[in-house]
Amino acid sequence: MDWKFKKPDGPHWPKDENGEPVAPVYLKHISGGPLDLEVALNLLQAYGIPHVSEYPNNGQFGKLILGHPPSGMEIFVPETMLEEAQNVLSAKPVEDDGDAE
Repeated sequence: MDWKFKKPDGPHWPKDENGEPVAPVYLKHISGGPLDLEVALNLLQAYGIPHVSEYPNNGQFGKLILGHPPSGMEIFVPETMLEEAQNVLSAKPVEDDGDAE
């Protein structure tokens, strides 16, 4: 048997027509608790949108000590997927009343 630890495959960063990675652009600042951060990142991942996160100010230190960055997190996505990412994070949940017609 071949045992290895493998990083799970997530969405891969897209490349332009020259084979270079598409430039990252600013999507949104997420503040709040760890749940807010995880929901946003998991939504992007579920829709196949790769992302890069950055912790402004002393956020990386806060993440280390508190488990989440107190100053929030900046999210960047590929330039070509910005509009799709904005739509995913701004979508409102659909209420299902359970009545099938």
